Amino acid sequence: MSSNRYPIIYVRGYAMTASERDETAADPFCGFNVGSTVYRATVDKNAAAQKFVFESPVVRLLSEYGYQNVYQNGLDILDPDWKPPPDDTGRDVDGIASTSIVIYRYYDAGSALLGDGQARDVKTYATGLGQLILRVRDLVSQHPGAGLTKDEFRCYLVAHSMGGLVVRAFLQNHALGTPEARASVDKVFTFATPHNGIDVAGINVPTWLSASEMNTFNRDKMADYLDTSAAADGRVDCLPAGIQPSPERFFCMIGSNRGDYEVAQGLSRMFAGQGSDGLVRIDNAALWYKDDAGKLKPTARAFTYRSHSGFFGIVNSEEAYQNLVRFLFGDVRVDLWFDVDQVALPPDIPKDADVDALYQVELLAAPRGKRWYLSRRVAEEDSPACRTHKELTDAANPDNKSIYLSTVFLANRAKVDPNRRTLAYAMTLGVRVPDYQVNKKFWLDGHYEGSSLYRDTLIIEMEPPPEGSTSHQWNVKYGWQTDTAGQASLPISYQQVIDGKLEFVVPLSQQGAALSTPGITGRVRLQVGAWS
Repeated sequence: MSSNRYPIIYVRGYAMTASERDETAADPFCGFNVGSTVYRATVDKNAAAQKFVFESPVVRLLSEYGYQNVYQNGLDILDPDWKPPPDDTGRDVDGIASTSIVIYRYYDAGSALLGDGQARDVKTYATGLGQLILRVRDLVSQHPGAGLTKDEFRCYLVAHSMGGLVVRAFLQNHALGTPEARASVDKVFTFATPHNGIDVAGINVPTWLSASEMNTFNRDKMADYLDTSAAADGRVDCLPAGIQPSPERFFCMIGSNRGDYEVAQGLSRMFAGQGSDGLVRIDNAALWYKDDAGKLKPTARAFTYRSHSGFFGIVNSEEAYQNLVRFLFGDVRVDLWFDVDQVALPPDIPKDADVDALYQVELLAAPRGKRWYLSRRVAEEDSPACRTHKELTDAANPDNKSIYLSTVFLANRAKVDPNRRTLAYAMTLGVRVPDYQVNKKFWLDGHYEGSSLYRDTLIIEMEPPPEGSTSHQWNVKYGWQTDTAGQASLPISYQQVIDGKLEFVVPLSQQGAALSTPGITGRVRLQVGAWS
């Protein structure tokens, strides 16, 4: 477990109306303190919800990681009369601990309760974020127990929805903050942020919709405040070269439950459509970057069956919280890929036919002994990774066969048995039988709704080198449920790739070893590295 404990600065999402801004200003933690007691185990909204008590991110960070809030005598750290809270013995101390939760209260000035009731734009909020970071830096460097100078100071930015755009504007647009403030950011975690804007009934929010800054999610306006040029296809979700922190230290948590988003009596989810959390489309909720060769790469991300907010919301969920703390404090990073070797059509399809099909690759990734998934990509929840038959058989573009699934972070602290040296998790990999189109018509012969070309569960157990050891040798074993009865008993060799990561390639189980018709063959590829 990483020993770093930097301040967490939480940046909440969009509050459209004056009453929503007032509600936000009246909440000390701006929603980061909201918990939940329910979750959906199925996409059927008419089915009874399941009970699962999640106390809230704030409560869990305080109780599990020793974080503390910075409010004192009814004042915030930006208030002129604020004084640092005393230590555990009641003595006055300077500054604040590095284990502090700081809420960026950027809606106070725009509320009728604490301000003038007028909404501001993202550039104003981003500038204020930089000022807050420097204020936190100064206070932490004064604290006798923090042990951090101003140059050593770092912080974590955690943001929901539009808050992630405020963070990106601050980091990307150098007119909105200082280099010192940007250099202070160690990691960025976003919940359900519309990194590529918001689409309503398939149309991007128009620029003229300026009331209450609703056009914040228009891609042309986003390109302006993010200080970026839209890609050829108009997208604005690619991080610029040279951004700090590096793209490796960004994480996007993506929701896929549109059915439980109740804003505007359900109109929002209707216009957002399938493949969304009720407001933000899944395809718009992640970030990308270009490597040194100019190839587009995904930042770390995970998926969960949660809505944008509400009782079944993403911020107030165990799944998102576990991804958050493992990303901030975990020990091992694992990027999951599925590399396709071959796909075969049903034998009855004519050889010379014009054929296409959509292959839906599903993933369920869970650590040992837990009741929840770190990442959940399921066809019924509109979140699988997809490739068409033409993409997978296009010899001119072999990269189409490498399918990124998710990134999971593992933590020694979270072990079921703390004396066990290994870290383990299970991933269920499935590929649905596609709906074949033959000569542009749906092909019914041999179609079985909901069946799979491949489905099996892989158990991975890894033992990193001992702490302090000069050896860099990892011991990793695997086993497929159908081959080894769920035991990780087969050793894997690996090769070293860029950035010190190790790459493990796992062949599919026996049921996927030979190409059937229809069928698919391939390998699971794991890029593994120490994390801090």
